[in-house]
Amino acid sequence: MITTRRTFLGVSAVAATAATLAACSSQQGGSGSSGVTLWTHNGGNKEELAVVNKAVEAFNAANPDTPITVKPYPQASYNDAIAAAATAGDLPDILDLDGPIMPNWAWAGYLAPLEISADLEDSVIDSAKGYWNDTLYSVGPYDTSLCFLARKSAIDAIGARVPTVDQPWTRAEFDDALAKLGELPDYEFAIDMGVWDTAEWWPYAYSPMLQSFGGDLIDRESYATADGFLNSPEAVEWGTWFRSLFANGLASQTPTEDGQDFLQGKVPMVYTGGWKVLAAQEELGAEEVLILPPVDFGKGAHVGGGSWQWGVSATSANPEVATKFIEFLMGKEYLVEYSNAIGNFPSVKSATAETDYYGEGKPLEPIYEIGTTYALLRPATPGYKVISSIFDKAARDIVSGADVQQTLDQAVKDIDADITSNNGYKAS
Repeated sequence: MITTRRTFLGVSAVAATAATLAACSSQQGGSGSSGVTLWTHNGGNKEELAVVNKAVEAFNAANPDTPITVKPYPQASYNDAIAAAATAGDLPDILDLDGPIMPNWAWAGYLAPLEISADLEDSVIDSAKGYWNDTLYSVGPYDTSLCFLARKSAIDAIGARVPTVDQPWTRAEFDDALAKLGELPDYEFAIDMGVWDTAEWWPYAYSPMLQSFGGDLIDRESYATADGFLNSPEAVEWGTWFRSLFANGLASQTPTEDGQDFLQGKVPMVYTGGWKVLAAQEELGAEEVLILPPVDFGKGAHVGGGSWQWGVSATSANPEVATKFIEFLMGKEYLVEYSNAIGNFPSVKSATAETDYYGEGKPLEPIYEIGTTYALLRPATPGYKVISSIFDKAARDIVSGADVQQTLDQAVKDIDADITSNNGYKAS
């Protein structure tokens, strides 16, 4: 089963490629083309693309006068294609986007407010809805959750309590468990923290821990500054603790990619997402793999929320049809098909029981419980793509041994400078 891993691709500078991509978009379907155009990042994900294509085929059969045309892009080039199309005034009618980037695209004028039915909007879980300035711009058919996977035999060997969604580990329990796991002779390290990963993984995975310590990436009330949040005493405590995992030999700075150390028996625990559960159960046995919730480091347990979502471009000549298709794609049939195809849970609760992996007694039920209980969205500000990049660098520097306070102070200066240079990212 192929899953969709959380990836954030900020809109990069596209001056060198804008002309080429814009020409490609004009030839292959932007808003200026006949009919209704849909662009997606699923060019390299045949399972997810198949669900979209099936929905388009059914929608077109029922609406022959307003057919949808699909243009799939490889994920690596998708955001650049959107940026180039926006520059050329040739955005598609319907586009998908990673949840954290939505405020930036709305602020930049790429997106129109999404006017779906109130019933559908109310039924979708919070982490699958994209709001900016109290306006809905996007909605997604699924989400997933981070978790810890642990070898039951190892947890039994150290005599640790198995945490539950209702009662996660405290910091003291987690630290004690890691120390004892690190002493087991059969493993190289206590845990794989996933630091091999790139792109949006670092903010998605580690800022929820920062928030659980009591820090944050930015002031979520004003979105005007990171000062006192990303460099607060609580944030420094997080950074000091995070660094200690590697300095004390509990986690490797160079783990094997894609969580293979856990599957290969090199570590008894891994910090990962719901997309790795089935592979781990198949490799190690369902009874041997424990799905554990996030740790409560003092200010509540958190995991990242927000996945790929659908929106309507601000330049669409067919916004009513585009919105009608998004509502169609958000029907239970396709929510179930998405889940079965890529392993994420449906964004509407009523669809979960009909999926292969979610619902009571099914193998990924704990992932749904963790995600819907502890999901915390990344800051809904157009500046997030810069915040993400700055936090990524700061966290990497901390892992490598940089001074925690100085590193976080510099990150705050860089974030605040970006906010100032963009006039506070105020809506035009």
